[in-house]
Amino acid sequence: MAQTPFPTGAKSSGDASRELYYDSYFGIHAAKIGPGELYASKRNIVIVTVLGSCVSVCLMDPIARIGGMNHFMLPERSDSATLLSEPARYGAHAMEMLINNLLSMGAQRSRLEAKVFGAGRVLPGMTDVGARNSKFAMAYLERERIPLRAQDVGGNHARKVYMFVETGRVLVKEIVQLRNDTVISRERAYAVEIAGKRIGSGGIELFGV
Repeated sequence: MAQTPFPTGAKSSGDASRELYYDSYFGIHAAKIGPGELYASKRNIVIVTVLGSCVSVCLMDPIARIGGMNHFMLPERSDSATLLSEPARYGAHAMEMLINNLLSMGAQRSRLEAKVFGAGRVLPGMTDVGARNSKFAMAYLERERIPLRAQDVGGNHARKVYMFVETGRVLVKEIVQLRNDTVISRERAYAVEIAGKRIGSGGIELFGV
């Protein structure tokens, strides 16, 4: 049986082909992203991620039918996550990368709409980084005048998020009881990774805030 070609899209921080698959339940091709990654597309595709303390912002141009999702966490720091704080620059990077990908595909910034998910308190022994992640995302959208159409943030549970690019529809499945520590271990590893990076040097590119 011939394989159907995967829809084209743009993904950062990872091997896109490795995470593309056909979702037989929804009958559509899907792109899976993890912490520190994003995917944007103008094709009929669903973008999928699993969130604990991290936040995903889904952005959509409903006229051009171009959309995408990122998955980020602010580094664990004691200072507040204002838009100008050092940790917030990681969130700004994730947002600008997603916006730039969408614009390069033909989306118009003035038409972008947002939906925000995640920020559960699921990492034992850490401060409520999820709350800081969601606070940053909301403040960023307000500052950039991108309307927020929906949100599901906070709580003590993880979430699985599905974004259907062609329509902008988002489905959220609550993961009340984690059957294993995959989500927690993945986010802990990501937190350690970003904490070890120096802002403005090495493996991260920063955009002005």
